[in-house]
Amino acid sequence: MAIVQNTAKRKLAEGGIVLGFGVHHLRTSAVPMLAAAGGHDFLFIDMEHGAASVQEATQICIAALPAGVPAIVRVCAGALDEATRLLDNGALGIVVPHVDTAKQAQRIADAFHYPPAGTRSWGGPPPIYGYMPPHVAEAQKAVNNEILTVVMIESPEAVENASDIAAVDGIDVLLIGSFDLTSALGIAGQMGHRKLIEAYEEVGKACAKHGKVLGMGGINGDEDSKRYIGMGSRFITTGSDHSYVVAGSLARATFLRGLAVGGVGEVAKSEAVKSKKKAGKKKAGKIKDLDVAPE
Repeated sequence: MAIVQNTAKRKLAEGGIVLGFGVHHLRTSAVPMLAAAGGHDFLFIDMEHGAASVQEATQICIAALPAGVPAIVRVCAGALDEATRLLDNGALGIVVPHVDTAKQAQRIADAFHYPPAGTRSWGGPPPIYGYMPPHVAEAQKAVNNEILTVVMIESPEAVENASDIAAVDGIDVLLIGSFDLTSALGIAGQMGHRKLIEAYEEVGKACAKHGKVLGMGGINGDEDSKRYIGMGSRFITTGSDHSYVVAGSLARATFLRGLAVGGVGEVAKSEAVKSKKKAGKKKAGKIKDLDVAPE
């Protein structure tokens, strides 16, 4: 059976921007279709801050395979064994937070790729092949090409080491975790601060030098988004399911609460006006039937 292609990775390879639909609370197989309907390119399943189990996450990952919206999962820092289980069960990429050195990045790249590119263990027929892969050597090489490996830059040390991290083979994206990075820089939540802008510049240069993708995470304001995408960010997390629900719900509720509500008196007055008009039309009809001109 043909391998399921990682459409987000291909779009990045073509120089495009990909948008990630944050999955924090949603759990059903409808998630990939909702993400696609909402104009997103991949799922960003958050197992670092969300409460999804491996079982719940992998069911969403498998449902995403035929939907054309690949599932990329963020695991906890250092949870590489959990990450490889996710890859064995439908995930087409992994995001690892708090990567500060090239040594850490190398360990991640090795864990997520089959030999000779890495040390990942073969777990049998994978869902990426519909459980019907070709010969193992052919399958492993092809799967390696589909996996998107993302490391998060969230500290001054990571920014300083960005070029060395980007130089590691098998790392595809350097995703800046803007909230944690601003906290570490002593400017928590100040997304337009010069220190954060300089960090994006530094990491962006490292990505350009080594042919990797710059990622933008935690940026919600329009002006800030425009700035960092303008600086080259192409792997974008747009928010989380709860933020989408709250924003949409609040916008609709605000609109409806702003409408004027007619009370019982207004309704009665309206009905009286309608009755009066109806009576007037009826009287006019009778006069016309008698062929008598009205006074």
